[in-house]
Amino acid sequence: MSEDKAGDVLVNKNKRFRKDKPWDTDDIDHWKIDKFTQEDNPHHFLEESSFATLFPKYREKYLREIWGHVTTALEKHGVACTLDLVEGSMSVRTTRKTFDPYIILRARDLIKLLSRSVPFVQAVKVLQDDMACDVIKIGNIVRNKERFVKRRQRIIGPNGNTLKAIELLTGCYVLVQGNTVSAMGTYKGLKEVRRIVLDCMKNIHPIYHIKELMIKRELAKDPKLANESWDRFLPKFKKQNVKAKKPKETIKKKTYTPFPPPQQPSKLDLQLESGEYFLKPQEKKKNELAKKMQAQAEHAVKREQEREKMFIAPEEPLPGQETKKKKHSKHEDHDANESKAEKKARKAEKQARKADKERSKSKKRKHADDD
Repeated sequence: MSEDKAGDVLVNKNKRFRKDKPWDTDDIDHWKIDKFTQEDNPHHFLEESSFATLFPKYREKYLREIWGHVTTALEKHGVACTLDLVEGSMSVRTTRKTFDPYIILRARDLIKLLSRSVPFVQAVKVLQDDMACDVIKIGNIVRNKERFVKRRQRIIGPNGNTLKAIELLTGCYVLVQGNTVSAMGTYKGLKEVRRIVLDCMKNIHPIYHIKELMIKRELAKDPKLANESWDRFLPKFKKQNVKAKKPKETIKKKTYTPFPPPQQPSKLDLQLESGEYFLKPQEKKKNELAKKMQAQAEHAVKREQEREKMFIAPEEPLPGQETKKKKHSKHEDHDANESKAEKKARKAEKQARKADKERSKSKKRKHADDD
């Protein structure tokens, strides 16, 4: 009796009525999702379920080409689909052959992805049991259009490198199109993609999340850290708001006068003063043409002078003349700070002056010879 009592005490109260399960062995994967077949649900549905979605005009040509493949893919699961080019919509509905109750939601996701520019080869994978999808709306997060475009481009990165890194680390397919980001993969991966995309639109660069995911991937390989917190290994990025210093503008206070400013002469008054008002339309046209021609001539002279500067020879030291070392001065520091373009312009001016002096000297010599 004492032995029986001792045995009764050792048994946990919560597990008193549990029976042995000889069929439940360690080699069974409890997380495995078994494929849903027609044998699991031999009866058809009593009600018809349907979903419809609109698609943009630029997708019409592509959808028309691949719609045959879409119908064949959905027919295998007993789902009917229609493409309405007049309204610009796609719709899916259950039939009497449909056996899987969840397939209509997967068909809805398929047409949603097709309308968001995901290619059919990729979008059709959403009909599989181990695949899920997520369409992230990013259009209403940033108001400024230029800022929105820059941040959206940040998700893609240079030559699409950032997007490739996100796809490799999350194991998801990601497509950035217009005001949405379409993603396909496991639920865990989709959660990470959504976090990266939304944070990027809130001005947090994707590279920080990519670094974090890379560290997590390495930590997952170590079985010792399976039941430990990874916070000490993950990087902590502090937000820094560096404000650009604006130059202080000193506003000069104007002297107060009780009298209003004098009225400016109108265009008509100016024409009356110059006498242009009394000219005939033909004369006005002639004057305008003459001004235009004069401006063109002045511009041509300037262009010619700029071209001549290219043919002026640079200064060269004479043979036997030693170059003296110049003392360092404030003037030299000022020259060093100047830009190359300013130095070139100054050199060209000096050379032009020299050339003018030489021409004037040669003219004086000619006049002297003639005398």
